[in-house]
Amino acid sequence: MKQDIHPEYREVVFQDTSTGDQFIIKSTIQTKETCTVKGKEYPLHKVSISSKSHPFFTGAKSHVDSAGRIQKFNQRFAKKPVQEPEVKKVEAKADEKKAAPKKAATKAAAKTAEKKPAVKKVAAKKAATKKAAK
Repeated sequence: MKQDIHPEYREVVFQDTSTGDQFIIKSTIQTKETCTVKGKEYPLHKVSISSKSHPFFTGAKSHVDSAGRIQKFNQRFAKKPVQEPEVKKVEAKADEKKAAPKKAATKAAAKTAEKKPAVKKVAAKKAATKKAAK
């Protein structure tokens, strides 16, 4: 194992700023402050919420204004009105694209309509050769 690459693992005092409770845990966190607990000096890290002050652990219920939250959500994510000119332009372009293949298809259909008798004759010859081969 490589030497001198791991942070120092030591006892650190964590202080809950809302209740003032302190607890000692081993940690590698780097701190600038220190405090004295039971005559011994420890590094100090302040936290805003701990198990001593969090409502889940304390059982304290807090009123949540759900109506206000719903209104804020609806305002934030409300559908914005669609601008009509942009939609019409997109629809017009889509119509042009759809119309172009139809024109080509009608031209191709007209050409095949002219060649239908020839196609039928070729198909009839193929059928006759298959019957003869059997």
